[in-house]
Amino acid sequence: MADIHRLTKDTFDRLHAELDDLRTRGRIEIARAIESARALGDLSENGDYHAAKDAQGKMEARVRQLEAMLGDAEVVDGSAGSDGGVTTGVVVSLRYVGDDDIERYLIGSIEERQPGVAVVSPNSPLGRALMGHRQGDRVAYEAPSGALEVEIVAVG
Repeated sequence: MADIHRLTKDTFDRLHAELDDLRTRGRIEIARAIESARALGDLSENGDYHAAKDAQGKMEARVRQLEAMLGDAEVVDGSAGSDGGVTTGVVVSLRYVGDDDIERYLIGSIEERQPGVAVVSPNSPLGRALMGHRQGDRVAYEAPSGALEVEIVAVG
């Protein structure tokens, strides 16, 4: 069974636009680059040709990745739950017990990334532990390095 990719509407639309661009403009530009490189002669020692083919492979891999992600996408609200709880798509400010620093995490897909905010998968130990909890709650979870406890400073 495929993983469900929970994405905000903005990210879903942005990824859809990227996919459309790669399928049209991207493929046309790569085809032109390959054709231009072929015109230079011997393909076995043609760096331009090999670079264009490499770019084509990377682009097609991204197309397949986007198709799979968008095919299994569920669009989420991206704001705190109706009760102020942690849900997919929200930014959570946490303080690890015993530490004064506050860290901000986006609960969601790496495609949702924002400057200055780390991304935590909702399926990770921390992500699963935070789901449904609210500001002021203390949450314990099992990390690879051992048990940790965090206090939720803010949601949203």
